[in-house]
Amino acid sequence: MQEVRILPAGDQALLVEFGQHIAPELSANVRALRQSLHRLPINGILDIIPSYASLLVEYDPSFVSSEVLSAEIRQRLPLKTEELERKQELFMLPTIYGGEFGPDLDDVAHHAGLTAEEVVALHTNRDYLVYLIGFTPGFPYLGSLDERIAMPRLTNPRLKIPGGSVGIAGTQTGIYPSESPGGWRLIGQTPIPLFNLQADPPALLQPGAWVRFRPVDDVEFTLIKQQVTEGTYRIDRISHD
Repeated sequence: MQEVRILPAGDQALLVEFGQHIAPELSANVRALRQSLHRLPINGILDIIPSYASLLVEYDPSFVSSEVLSAEIRQRLPLKTEELERKQELFMLPTIYGGEFGPDLDDVAHHAGLTAEEVVALHTNRDYLVYLIGFTPGFPYLGSLDERIAMPRLTNPRLKIPGGSVGIAGTQTGIYPSESPGGWRLIGQTPIPLFNLQADPPALLQPGAWVRFRPVDDVEFTLIKQQVTEGTYRIDRISHD
């Protein structure tokens, strides 16, 4: 593991930085430290916020100084991530592509010099790691996308995107859990709800989980959506190797 940097972030937070790029091994270290701080809390910590390759630790300086907190965090390094990685789940998300559900699919295909069918094939032929949850409650940032279908965000974001929309931004893909504005290129939609306040935890996907998109037609999409409404649909979850 490369040298970990612990930097001040204002006067009430420390940024624990494992690297400066997006990679599964850096994400594993972020999650392992977060888990360690939850299991064995340090007095004075107020919140722990994970990102791609760093962890923001907010603290109350009246309970702990930045020097003491930094030293306490250093004592937990290096981190063991093997057990953490063995326990991850793979969520199979049925997704309909193109048309009204994926209005940018053809643009992505044109940009990549591919057919729409080839874009769908490339999007569904790999498993995606959930790096973090952010932007809106339950929104998963997934990576990494096949670079052949990577595409920048829209110049002018949409004001209203339907919940369940699957999008592309750069080399990432993600899912809008609820209706919201956004600038990602929309290529499809899943009927699976990703955020439910009555659930524990409310977000279906958590950092460290994996996602595989399974293409469905409009008939199966409508059927699954009805089953979700009735509470009878059970999402496929398997252990990720």
